[in-house]
Amino acid sequence: MLYRFESYALDSDRRELRLGGELVAVAPQVFDLILYLLRNRTRVVSKDDLLAAVWDGRIVSESALTTRLNAARHALGDSGETQRLIRTLPRKGFRFVGDVREQGAISTSAGTSDDDPLRQDIRYCRAVDGVRLAYATVGTGPRLLKAANYLNHLEYDWESPVTQHLLRGLGGIFTLLRYDARGNGLSDREAANVSFDAWVSDLESVADAAGWDRFPLMGMSQGCAVSIAYAVRHPERVSHLILYGSFARGRLVRAANDEQREKINAMETLVRLGWGEENAAFRQMFTSQFVPGGSKEQIDWFNELQRRTASPECAARYFRITNDIDVRALLPKVKVPTLVMHLRDDAVHAFEFGREVAAGIPGAHFVPLPGRNHMPLKDDPAAARMLTEIKRFLIG
Repeated sequence: MLYRFESYALDSDRRELRLGGELVAVAPQVFDLILYLLRNRTRVVSKDDLLAAVWDGRIVSESALTTRLNAARHALGDSGETQRLIRTLPRKGFRFVGDVREQGAISTSAGTSDDDPLRQDIRYCRAVDGVRLAYATVGTGPRLLKAANYLNHLEYDWESPVTQHLLRGLGGIFTLLRYDARGNGLSDREAANVSFDAWVSDLESVADAAGWDRFPLMGMSQGCAVSIAYAVRHPERVSHLILYGSFARGRLVRAANDEQREKINAMETLVRLGWGEENAAFRQMFTSQFVPGGSKEQIDWFNELQRRTASPECAARYFRITNDIDVRALLPKVKVPTLVMHLRDDAVHAFEFGREVAAGIPGAHFVPLPGRNHMPLKDDPAAARMLTEIKRFLIG
């Protein structure tokens, strides 16, 4: 839906706010707040309504709510004094009071209107232990299954200025199947069993639910180890293996001394204690490693993605399991054609760890890529090169 008011246009599908055609940068949570007020402009929205819709019912401070409202007003050229568009009704709540016109979202080259061929189809299946897993398919080309990895969210990844270009690029070439891991994104947030074996089993559950008997499999970052394990367990189902930003040994396995191990354990404690805070200062530490060259909009998106994707407890469990990964013994058992790509200056998993994976898999094709953003951004040379190499490897 496209909402027009004054000189503004808010596209709910593309998650874009524009002023006279120019994109207005807003954090994801601020966008959600504006959108909720627009959709409910015929009534007064209470604080509890906003907490349920924008904060998923979490308890937040009055200052956090005030900060987001101020940011929303600022994005719309409004203020608490003028309240031209967002009005506060004391002890009652808030209401969008501008004159709004609705129309179907306009179609653009990157749009997601109803007739967009790259519109996601999100569905659910059950893992072997009953956990609900969300998965999505998009595109009409040859099949490609992307394994889940740390910090996945089917909706936000698809909309994010950090990941959208890659996902849409793959969806424009292939029928792309991806899913949220247990505890992440749209999948069940509460899962008793969060383990490496469960991650591998969940990949199989999603492939079965989609009816895919044989397919190319792509892993990114921690998802590479899951993909390697699955390819070894089910060589009859994997036609090709694509690994980007991979490692065979987690940080605790490759730690050289007690000091390094203590640092990693301290990071896990900080994840558990600081992940869910409204202040993004802690999450910024991770963002600076994943997208050190990101714009303010991309950095804000990634900061918010972390909080939206997983609870502090789940994020800490993932951090521990990922750091304990060791699939070195599986590398020589991979029998499918394999493409390994790795950034030369990757700040998350150093180049040498991708090279170790490529050297351990018989006949693997290794492609070094330029750059330092663990997730290549739209204008990074590595982004276009990745798509070219994947297409060449799978299609020719």
